[in-house]
Amino acid sequence: METNALYTVLIKLLFVWSIILVFCWVYIRKFQSRQESEVVSTITAICALAIALITSALLPVDIFLVSFMKFPNGTYKEWAANNETRGQIEDTVLYGYYTLYSIILFCVFLWIPFVYFYYEERDDDNMNKSVQSRNNPVSSLFSVLVFRAFVPLEAPPSQNSTQWEKVQYLFEELGSSHGLPALSFSISSLTLIGMLAVITYTAYGMSVLPLNLIKGTRSVAYERLENTEDIDDVEHQIENLKSKCKDGRPLSSRDRHNLQELEGKLQVLRRRGRHLEIAERNCCTKVGSALRPFKILLGVFFILVALLFTVALFISNLDKALHSAGISSGFIVFGTNLTNPLNELLLALQPVFPLDYILITVITMYFVFTSMAGIRNMGIWFFWIRLYKIRPKRTRPQALLFLCMILLLIVLHTSYMIYSLAPQYVMYGSQKYLVQVSPTSGNATFGTTRICDADAPEDQCIVTRSYLFLHKFWFFSTIYYFGNWAFIAAFLVGLVVSCCRGKKSVIEGEVEADDSDVSDDEYVH
Repeated sequence: METNALYTVLIKLLFVWSIILVFCWVYIRKFQSRQESEVVSTITAICALAIALITSALLPVDIFLVSFMKFPNGTYKEWAANNETRGQIEDTVLYGYYTLYSIILFCVFLWIPFVYFYYEERDDDNMNKSVQSRNNPVSSLFSVLVFRAFVPLEAPPSQNSTQWEKVQYLFEELGSSHGLPALSFSISSLTLIGMLAVITYTAYGMSVLPLNLIKGTRSVAYERLENTEDIDDVEHQIENLKSKCKDGRPLSSRDRHNLQELEGKLQVLRRRGRHLEIAERNCCTKVGSALRPFKILLGVFFILVALLFTVALFISNLDKALHSAGISSGFIVFGTNLTNPLNELLLALQPVFPLDYILITVITMYFVFTSMAGIRNMGIWFFWIRLYKIRPKRTRPQALLFLCMILLLIVLHTSYMIYSLAPQYVMYGSQKYLVQVSPTSGNATFGTTRICDADAPEDQCIVTRSYLFLHKFWFFSTIYYFGNWAFIAAFLVGLVVSCCRGKKSVIEGEVEADDSDVSDDEYVH
């Protein structure tokens, strides 16, 4: 029976992983440029995106396991009654965190930079294969040095050790008591970068995604009419400029510059007209129009969810500001002193299995997909400089690698965001504990169950590994606390900006002035 149950779990896991890989493949192929596609960068982007999604699912699994150890009446199940058994399960979850987070470290510092610089050098037509192969390890060596800075391990005991002995020592050190804190510090440091990405992209995605669904796109027929009028107007201006040189006189430098700009604008407008014509005949456009009421309802639901998250985050931060010991403690609060709507909702859903686990999984996926929407709408930025655009069938391989790297960093910070939204539930899940109550009269006592909180006995409620992992260093918790305030401000600003913007074009992002004719023809055909 146990073997059959194990096979069933493995089959389910393989099925879920297959779905994740198929989704990642479809998503990357949707945005990937057909002209610049490359096998190594494509596989890297798909795997990195899959790792991000799998890692984001670890928190719901952690909460489920600590909750599954107890019966609804607050007593431990037979297989979890032994402290040693519970410890093994908790260690397994903790090692799962370390494994997936180590893979993220490997992707961010080694794998993705290696592929990125490799493709950058391949993009240079003047560089041959041999030079490229020599320079690429140099780029990866830079990543190794950065990784080394984040993981401050001690030097090998023998300075004359071979490279293989140094690698063995590295793994032994990571497996020792010195390696795990170093790894935790490295992951927490990366989580700070993930916090900046969450403030930038996730906050904006939570506002732009629902409002785009509610507002919809502009009418294709109206856009074609408007585009035709713009073409006629530009052609008329070009004719007026060319008429100045009919008698053989050359145009002035200013007129030549204006003529070049108008011809470039005319070329973009004609490409835009071709895309609008295809969009008008496209069956997906017609299906999208038929599903317009459903999109509006979905957009209203998403904006309500976003507002619920913002209110819950505000109450959680306010609770920390009022009832914590301050900066020196990392603003840590044991339990909840103010009523948090999302935390209360999750606790209310506990009696109806498995609604609370479904909701926490949906919340986790919501953060991931709104982050993807934010990156897609904003593009890849370095401060005020836009590096890459994310456009369907036009995105460069470097941009896709950056997108996946940002998502990996965002996933690291997602656990703390969800803890801030529902602190009590993320700490204990749906656990309850048994309390012996004595009546006012008589010697008899009876037991009553209570939901696990900070006041529960230590041996009666198990804290999730995620909570312990998040609060290993108090100064990181302090920075995360202020990051939550910045997230709320960024969401409100993004909401105002999204409300002020008009409807998007039905071919939004398909036609840009810097597109080549070759890529345009490839897209159209």
